[in-house]
Amino acid sequence: MSTNGSTSQAPKYDVVGIGNAIVDVISNVDENFIHTHDLTKGAMTLIDAERASNLYEMMPPGLESSGGSAANTIAGVASFDRKVSYVGKVRDDQLGEVFAHDIRAAGVHYDLPPATQGPPTARCLIQVTPDAERTLNTFLGVSALLEPDDIDETLMADAEVVFCEGYLWDVESAKQAIRVAMDAAHRAGRIVSLTLSDSFCVERHRQEWLELIDERVDLLFGNEREVATLFEADDFDMNAARLAEIVDIGCITQSERGSTIVNGSDRIVIAPEPVPVAVDTTGAGDLYAAGFLAGFTGGADLGRSGRMASIAAAEAIGHIGARPSVPLTTLV
Repeated sequence: MSTNGSTSQAPKYDVVGIGNAIVDVISNVDENFIHTHDLTKGAMTLIDAERASNLYEMMPPGLESSGGSAANTIAGVASFDRKVSYVGKVRDDQLGEVFAHDIRAAGVHYDLPPATQGPPTARCLIQVTPDAERTLNTFLGVSALLEPDDIDETLMADAEVVFCEGYLWDVESAKQAIRVAMDAAHRAGRIVSLTLSDSFCVERHRQEWLELIDERVDLLFGNEREVATLFEADDFDMNAARLAEIVDIGCITQSERGSTIVNGSDRIVIAPEPVPVAVDTTGAGDLYAAGFLAGFTGGADLGRSGRMASIAAAEAIGHIGARPSVPLTTLV
């Protein structure tokens, strides 16, 4: 479990997010599309540029908007009228301009200069089946090439919470960048948060993450499958207890059964918010984190923060796309 330093300065931002800056392409498909194109339903699969181009051509018309897990979370926190900033890498191309425009329009401070060389801006091809499950196929492009020099340590020290995306942990330079950000936050006495992102991601980095979480993470987000993968066990209560040993606060989402927040020996069970019609689960976990972070940085207790998280997640499930369709302040 990490240990914070101390600071006498009030933070300039409630949350700063670090993640893959991605433009999402979201289409409704039938189950046959998933099988025909040999997609792994419900998972995030990394693909190369050629596969991204071919799959994009095969997808029916859909919605295109800036995305990325941490970017979605930060946009959600902004929708609660919190002050937020984001760090993610794009190229100086059309999709890079789309991403920067969209995230700034959502009320997010974003000033990392676009890269002038290297792969193009990332894109995520998302197929939504009739059961509202989402299948993600991601070409990471330049977003995965975040480097320590891209991290403004003063910005990290200016945030109450530094929120890091697990998806970014696939390239060595990005790992170093995240460590730099986490350490800068802790030196300033700030809170470091990590989202596990995906069970396959956890499987790839399990041992590294156990060490990272124990040494550098205060607040962790993950669904029960991701947490089970982290600890290689299916016993929920045992996993919750183990999580409480290595982080100050752990938020475990449990789909239609709501979520559980662990804090030492305390277990706070959060009921799910009713969703009239589940349209698209894309971004539900991202918006859950947004609601929790908005409540937490606003001084709410863990129960109230969890309730805000549940409300935000339900809003995301009720429509296509991972960003809020209404100001989240109107729902709470």
